Amino acid sequence: MAKSKDKNIIDRIWDFLASVKLAIIVFSLIALTSIIGTILEQQASPEKNIQVISKLFGESLAPTLYRIFDALGFMDMYHSWWFVTLLMLFAANLLVCSIDRFPSIWKLVKEPIKPLKEEHFKAIPIKREITLKGKTEKVKETVGSVLRSEGFKYSEASDPGGHQFYWEKGRYSRLGVYITHFSILVILVGALIGIFFGFKGFLNLPEGESFGVAFTKTGELTPAEISERRIIFNALEISGGDVSMAARKLGVEESHLTARMKKLGMMPLGFSIRCDDFDVSFYGRSDMPKEYSSLLTVIDNGKEVLKKRIEVNDPLRYKGITFYQSSYGIMPDSSSFLFIFRTTSKTGVSETLRVRQGEKFLIPGTNIEATVTDWSPALSFDKDGRAFTYSEMMNNPGAQLEINENGKTYKKWILERYPVTWRLQNGHIVELVDIWGAQYTGLQVRRDPGVWIVYLGCATMSVGLFIAFFMSHRRLWVRVTTEKGNTKVMVAASANKNREAFERKIDKMVALLKEGGK
Repeated sequence: MAKSKDKNIIDRIWDFLASVKLAIIVFSLIALTSIIGTILEQQASPEKNIQVISKLFGESLAPTLYRIFDALGFMDMYHSWWFVTLLMLFAANLLVCSIDRFPSIWKLVKEPIKPLKEEHFKAIPIKREITLKGKTEKVKETVGSVLRSEGFKYSEASDPGGHQFYWEKGRYSRLGVYITHFSILVILVGALIGIFFGFKGFLNLPEGESFGVAFTKTGELTPAEISERRIIFNALEISGGDVSMAARKLGVEESHLTARMKKLGMMPLGFSIRCDDFDVSFYGRSDMPKEYSSLLTVIDNGKEVLKKRIEVNDPLRYKGITFYQSSYGIMPDSSSFLFIFRTTSKTGVSETLRVRQGEKFLIPGTNIEATVTDWSPALSFDKDGRAFTYSEMMNNPGAQLEINENGKTYKKWILERYPVTWRLQNGHIVELVDIWGAQYTGLQVRRDPGVWIVYLGCATMSVGLFIAFFMSHRRLWVRVTTEKGNTKVMVAASANKNREAFERKIDKMVALLKEGGK
């Protein structure tokens, strides 16, 4: 108690940060809150998380619990002040604990093994003692031979009462735990850099359009803010994603524009990205998507600098920003859609046509005139043969053609996924290849400048864990003395990990000594 009273405020803070109890409490809080942050979608719309909470706690409690969780910062937990504080407290605790315990470990690492005094042999954890007949010099030769055969590259020295062999391996393995601690700190630094200097947003990019900005989830915007965001968006598009140029066009300071964009959930890319094509394939005739991909083009300073087709597990990366394929959807306005057909005559000649809805066109090589009069993203027919749309997604797109042939007019639905619908009455084939511009690709946009630091930390942790779990600091002393005409051999050894395996090796060595080294 007296010692505790003598401590100053710095010593008390140090002891608090070096506490193992603090480590357990902080780590438990981080784990518990991370579970909540995983269940609740971060930066999502209120409706999504209210629905999740309703399933867990019931609809009556959901709105109240949502407000509580929102007030506590769980809707954007990883950017909240308290979560960052927990991470920094955990880092401080880990650092102080390591510093507090490091000097004694470093002393063990740096101090080379020396011959052991006789009275110290009894204090070593692993002890063996045998008495052999024969001269001491002969036994010494036998001990040396057995040690070499068991892989011990020993040193030896004479002491006042006899002769010693000593060996050591894995001194630096004691630092494995500190390498692991260091790696955790590196990972935390990388995570904090990502939190403060990175962003995670989304972008619904229609086919044929280019954006120079990504969006982050925000609270509900007022009509004035929505109008302001549209104005800023247009200025950025004209400027190719360049914030400085957009600020000059709008007649405001760049710092002011940056602050307003953050408030409105807009993150400038510094370049533009365009969707040239979006494609989705399905499993057989089902509506279950098998794969969807987007052909993206990066435009920087007015030039196309990169083009790549991305898939779910194959993103596009440019200037530290990564675009992941995450979703897709359908555009509401069909006036800009291009209906792409491939026609094949009875003689096998093919040609590709691009037309808009309501636009008349001739099927090449014939006098047949056709017009796209209607379309559907997911077409099916009822038992009476009447067409209907069963989904708002492009699961089974179809285009209705009004066909005029020799004064006769009829209508026909052509389905992209059903070749049986492509053949016209006169034998010509009109295949619906795509309805271009009808879909947008949903991209997850992420910039994380700390990700490479996190990767470095993970690689360092692998090294530290390997050393900590699979390597050990092992020491061995063998003392040979003369006693009452016989030769006494004392063995002492220690291992900070996997002691049982080392003891088995010692027992084998002792057995060989008893057999005379044979």
